[in-house]
Amino acid sequence: MGRLTGGDPSLLRRINSAVVLHSLRGADSPTLTDLTRITGLSRPTVEGVVEGLIESGLVVEAVPDEGEARRQGRPARRFRFRAEAGHLLGIEIGAHRVAALLSGLDGRIIGAGSREVSERASADDRLERVRSVVADLLRRTGVARSSLRAVGVGSPGIVEADGTVRLSTALPGWTGLPLGERLRRSFRCPVLVENDANTAAVAEHWKGAATDSDDIVFVLAGLSPGAGSLIGGRLHRGYGGAAGEIGALHLLGRDETPEKLLSTTGEPLHPLDEQAVADVFALARNGDEGALAAVDRFNKRLVHDVAALVLALDPELVVIGGWAAGLDGVLPPLRDELSRYCLRPPRVALSLLGEAAVATGALRLALDHVEEQLFAVEGTVTARR
Repeated sequence: MGRLTGGDPSLLRRINSAVVLHSLRGADSPTLTDLTRITGLSRPTVEGVVEGLIESGLVVEAVPDEGEARRQGRPARRFRFRAEAGHLLGIEIGAHRVAALLSGLDGRIIGAGSREVSERASADDRLERVRSVVADLLRRTGVARSSLRAVGVGSPGIVEADGTVRLSTALPGWTGLPLGERLRRSFRCPVLVENDANTAAVAEHWKGAATDSDDIVFVLAGLSPGAGSLIGGRLHRGYGGAAGEIGALHLLGRDETPEKLLSTTGEPLHPLDEQAVADVFALARNGDEGALAAVDRFNKRLVHDVAALVLALDPELVVIGGWAAGLDGVLPPLRDELSRYCLRPPRVALSLLGEAAVATGALRLALDHVEEQLFAVEGTVTARR
């Protein structure tokens, strides 16, 4: 592609179209006069752009209400962005369940679905469960598969730019899986795959506990915790997509893994056995001394791992999610330890999105992709380098 300059008419048309479309999406059925004022463009330019957007199917003339017609005679033409002109999917692929969220082009959720899956399920079985959830969701909402404009996916593991899972200890058969390629066979639109903690961080920044912060760390707490971070409002993946893998910190000279620290029997818990974890915390709440000691050991390890990331990134906010978000006693020791170890302790909060965080972030991933196309947005939250 040759270098575009300010005098390039195709570039100018694209900029004008993006400006008008963005204004239409953010306004309540504006008139041409409204759009001229909002965009600063000339009325003939706005009129020409709107007609082109109507032809593309992204904009439609809004029907005036009867009261306005009676008061003003023939009212001014009004227009609206057609969020229904396309749809987006956000998919979570986890150890125990798969879930999907469906939205229009405005990101407003119009449908959801989920199904349980065994932590021992093969990669093929897990992907088949994903296809089943998506097919059921599209059927229930009456949305054609051909209407999908982008699909975002959140999955455990280190994910490369093309959607290949370079390493994942959480799901059987996941390491080396060309996840993006496998899923693209089911869709006629771009499929964007991201690490689950990263998508959850994006979700909390979009609709959760971090909407007013641009420098955040999201901790997907568990026996093998992971973390996602936003720096200056942009997702930080690291050079190879492995940023935030705090679950590997026990390899730095520490003798005991988190699954052994939380055990009350001396035998390590299985990293994916959520019921066993819940049982230990339940015993601790009932005053069992062995369980209390195990929970204390686990909390200390978790907060030390988080402190290492906080020292490196200096975030404004740390959000705790995953199964630990629903367990008592996580925040006080985390705040205390961060105060001890960090030069500037961040604020600490629980996730507001809970188990919906990963799928919500995956949906935002898809929305960012479409916005970059429609609105010529530079520097979306999830844009890859």
